[in-house]
Amino acid sequence: MVCLGNICRSPLADGILRFKAKHENLDWIIDSAGTSHWHQGENPDARATTCAKKYGVDISGLVARQFTKNDFDEFDKIYAMDTSNYRDVLKLAADEADKQKVEMILNLVEPGKNKSVPDPYFGGEDGFDEVYKMLDEACEKIIEQLK
Repeated sequence: MVCLGNICRSPLADGILRFKAKHENLDWIIDSAGTSHWHQGENPDARATTCAKKYGVDISGLVARQFTKNDFDEFDKIYAMDTSNYRDVLKLAADEADKQKVEMILNLVEPGKNKSVPDPYFGGEDGFDEVYKMLDEACEKIIEQLK
């Protein structure tokens, strides 16, 4: 799961997918990262943590990190939250096989639309709920597809 700072959208997606995978007894390695280094070492935004907790998902222990080329070796799927981060991740791809791993997360819900998950960072708490619901639906599709 990749967004810009790795403190709002991608940790929410990370936590939601971990929660769903655990519920399905799936032994998956799930992680999140940001394309920027701005929040490295920080926990998720408090509003994201509070929002996730409302739905029974605990993301409080996640720590922001920057996406690296090594992530292509570590993960089979890489889900970008928006077009900017999608492009930034693709720039780090070594080859076509790496590029094939990268997908816009909302394309799971609305294939081919390339819709972005809005960044709730500069908005109110309602934005986090809206983002949570979008990511919850997308993560359900991930479970359905990869289970």
